[in-house]
Amino acid sequence: MPYGRHRIRTAVVGAVLAAAALAGCTSASPGSGSEAASGRKPAPAPTPTPSPTPTSRWDVSPASVAAVGDSVTRAFDACSLLADCPEASWATGTDPAVNSLALRLLGPGRVAGNSWNLARTGARVAALPEQMARAAAQRPGLVTVMIGANDACRPTPAGMTPVAEFRRSFEAALTRLRKDAPEAQVYVASVPDLHRLWDTGRANPLVRRVWELGVCGSMLADPEDLGAAAKERRTAVRDRVVAYNEVLAEVCAADELCRYDGGAVFGFRFDASLLSTWDWFHPSRDGQARLAELAYRRITRK
Repeated sequence: MPYGRHRIRTAVVGAVLAAAALAGCTSASPGSGSEAASGRKPAPAPTPTPSPTPTSRWDVSPASVAAVGDSVTRAFDACSLLADCPEASWATGTDPAVNSLALRLLGPGRVAGNSWNLARTGARVAALPEQMARAAAQRPGLVTVMIGANDACRPTPAGMTPVAEFRRSFEAALTRLRKDAPEAQVYVASVPDLHRLWDTGRANPLVRRVWELGVCGSMLADPEDLGAAAKERRTAVRDRVVAYNEVLAEVCAADELCRYDGGAVFGFRFDASLLSTWDWFHPSRDGQARLAELAYRRITRK
């Protein structure tokens, strides 16, 4: 998340406690505020991007895993308030309840010495080439990539990373990986649907109180505002996420050893049980487990 952790720690705790009282007085849940209830049609879903045909060179049992990306891969807010929890990471975590990708591929006895979580909370795509350089130094069998949410989650849509810039950074990251680890396989997760997240939580007063502290302002600011300007703002953010995912798919398709998830994370519906109750934005432990499952299915498909 792009907001300052230490600055709002006390504010978040206060909001959670105060809004909990409100939540106890209403039957609204994070999933109760549907687009249908608002009388508006849901934003159209993007055309699914075909996944590249699996290559015969793809190894469904890589011997090591390096993870790059942002706070989701660090399992931010999955265990405690405003803190990373890498043991619960979908990619390289050791928590058996999550059953991370690394646990599934390597087994519990090999995770510690054969997996590396190089993601950074708050990272945008511009940080990816440097992370890829660190990943390449480990000569991993597989690199997982989850990036882009922070590029769209700015205080306002005007601050979002331009699509051309997003493409340059992602291409540079793959080029950097290939320099030192030409045989490393790459799994690229799509950027989640932030518009669906807004629609999932906007009717819940507890969720709104937390979001008002600055969580993904471009999409989640003024969550009850259904006016034309707010709708235009949210549509612009969703369109940018769709464009980012198109870039991820296209650039990945040009690399024989890269697999895009086909929009699986974007299309996945994170309900309240799969979101952190600290910020109603990041995946909970259960949400991390679902991300691990999505990745494992794609990576082990022959």
